[in-house]
Amino acid sequence: MKFKIIRSNFFKSLSHLQGIVDKKNSLPILSNILIEAKNDQLILSSTDMDISIIENIECTVLEEGATTINAQILYDIVRKVEDNNEIEIISNSGKLLTLRAKGSRFSLACLPKEDYPIIDQENQGNEMKLNAKILFKLIEKTKFAISNEETRYFLNGLYFNVNNEENKNIVTLVGTDGHRLAKFSHEIDNKINEISGVIVPKKTIYELSKLLSELNEDIKISISSNKIVFDIGNIIFISKLIDGSFPDYKRVIPSENSNILKINRHKLLSAVDRVSTIANEKSPVIKFKLLKNVLNLNTINNENSTASEDLNINYDGDEIEIGFNSKYIMDIVNNLEDEEITINLKNNTSPITAQENSNVDLVYVLMPMRV
Repeated sequence: MKFKIIRSNFFKSLSHLQGIVDKKNSLPILSNILIEAKNDQLILSSTDMDISIIENIECTVLEEGATTINAQILYDIVRKVEDNNEIEIISNSGKLLTLRAKGSRFSLACLPKEDYPIIDQENQGNEMKLNAKILFKLIEKTKFAISNEETRYFLNGLYFNVNNEENKNIVTLVGTDGHRLAKFSHEIDNKINEISGVIVPKKTIYELSKLLSELNEDIKISISSNKIVFDIGNIIFISKLIDGSFPDYKRVIPSENSNILKINRHKLLSAVDRVSTIANEKSPVIKFKLLKNVLNLNTINNENSTASEDLNINYDGDEIEIGFNSKYIMDIVNNLEDEEITINLKNNTSPITAQENSNVDLVYVLMPMRV
């Protein structure tokens, strides 16, 4: 195998692939990426057996062939090569790979292509098209609510659902960790079949987000009962799905919260940030005390340090004193964008909702904490 490639193109692809590789994997071959050179194309593949990515890029192939190489080492070498350089890679025996760039030369140990697991690209499921920019926004506004608690594995991803409502095709993403919930829906133009909800793993979501951030074009998504495949330009991104039942999120979203607080988003965020300065992991609670036209924020930590701040607001609802995890409040407020946001409350023990006028299909739910 022998080929030449522009450093910037090679590095961009390697940055996509190396995020998939499991650095702690006990199988050495899974620390590698597969490199295949043929027909003036370089085919790069990476997998951790749950997620796989295959990317095609143009290069000058002088001799066809294939081998596998440690992903992290190759990525680090190419990252340190100056941007406009051409890189030449040669692998004659399949056991050693030589990389040349300007005056630099590296000889790296390889493992043969035959040792690399076969990546199954087929997916006989429902297909849909969705603009990459729209999917990216759906993910970005919901992924922070994904649970990290491994015992509740069915919450370790985003729920992905497509249904037909009043002749409209609605795609919905939902994330929750049991304390907070983020739901974002979007109407899509093309006519598709309903897709019953699937759970896309957290690692998949974060790696997919990196790929989508660069694009503004339609991508193809194929979904079956156990796999989801994204065709993203010259990239095929494949992931297993989480086998589990996602909670009925519609029952979690309250519909009878009649106390309405409209507040400047930046002022609320700044006030919560200041008051939470003395909060810590053992005492993260901030109390919201709602009075007529006044919101008092206060907290006390386990060392009896206190903080308090009053905000002038337009509020004429019930007097309510309710506590929240300060980080969760800031996550939600940070992900809303309007100057003014709406928080709906019922009482001091029921979950609240937070929304913005410009995007009624984005809903955040937060459970209160005992104060």
